[in-house]
Amino acid sequence: MLVREIKEYRSIKEKARTYLCYIISSNIGYGSNIDSMESLLDSMDILKRSIPKSEAVYALDANGVQITETVSNKADLDGLHKGRDRSNRTYYENARRQRRCVLSDPYPSIISKHLVVTASFPVYDDDNNLQFIICVDIGLKDILRIVYPSSVDSIFGRGSKIVYSIFSLALFFVAMLLFLKGITSFVSYGLDFHKVEINDMFKSTILLTLSLAIVDLVKAIFEEEVLGKEKKHSDGDTHQTMVRFLGSIIIALSIEALMLVFKFALNDPSQLLYAVYLILGVTALMTGLSYYLKVSHDSCKTDQ
Repeated sequence: MLVREIKEYRSIKEKARTYLCYIISSNIGYGSNIDSMESLLDSMDILKRSIPKSEAVYALDANGVQITETVSNKADLDGLHKGRDRSNRTYYENARRQRRCVLSDPYPSIISKHLVVTASFPVYDDDNNLQFIICVDIGLKDILRIVYPSSVDSIFGRGSKIVYSIFSLALFFVAMLLFLKGITSFVSYGLDFHKVEINDMFKSTILLTLSLAIVDLVKAIFEEEVLGKEKKHSDGDTHQTMVRFLGSIIIALSIEALMLVFKFALNDPSQLLYAVYLILGVTALMTGLSYYLKVSHDSCKTDQ
C-alpha cells in the first residue's frame, strides 16, 4: 500500500503544507520574539496539542542542531534527542534556504520504522536573523487521513477494497468454471483422441481463452485496487490489462467466426453471410484497439 499512499501524498502535498504551516504560524509566527527556552517549550506544547496526530515536535537552531527535547505522545520519543545534529536533513536545509515553511517528502523514521513527513517552520528575530526552526513530524498515513479523507485508509477506501476483493473472487470462480468446462469437453474421451470432434476443440479453445482473459483481469484488479500496486506504464505497455483482455476477446471471436465458416460451408452455405458479419465485427474491434494503442502511445510520448 505504500506506493499508493506516496502517490496520494504527492497529489495533496501542497494542501498538506498549507494546512500544517497555517497551524504552526497560528501558534508561532515567523517573527516571534521567543526570548527564553521556557517560552519556546510552552509554544511547542501548545503546537503539539493543536496537531494531535503529530508524532514529534522539536526545534533546531540556525546550524541544524536540536536545541529542545522532543515533545511527543510516544514514550520512546518524548524527552529525547536534544543536541542531535540534523543539519544534513533536507527539511532543515529547505527551510533555511527558502526562508519559509516547507514540507518534506516521506522518509522512514528511525524510531517508529514507518514513513513520516516533516513540516519545518523558520522563525526570525527583529533583525531578520534565523533564530530557530520548529519541526513537526507526522506519519504519512496520519497526514493522508487529515488532508485526504478519501485515501485508501478511509472507511470508503477500506470498503472499496473489500468490494473489489469479493468481485475478484467471484470472477476467478467464473474463470475456473470456464476452464473446467473447456477441458471436460475433450478430457471425457480419455485416450480415445480419434473420437474428439473439431467443434469440441474449437469450443474448448474459446472457453480456455476467455478463462485466461478473465484470470488476467482478476490479477490486475486485485493487484491495483486491493494490494495497491502501481503499474509502470511505458510507451510499449500502456494499459496492458485492458489490451490483453480485449485481445483475448478478439481471439475468441475469431475462433468462433472460423467455426461458423466451417459449419456453414459444410452444412448450409447460404448462412455464410452471418460468419462474414462476425469477421467484420472482429476486424472493427482490431481496428479500434489499434487506434487506441496509437493514441495512447502518442500521448505517452507527448507527456515525456
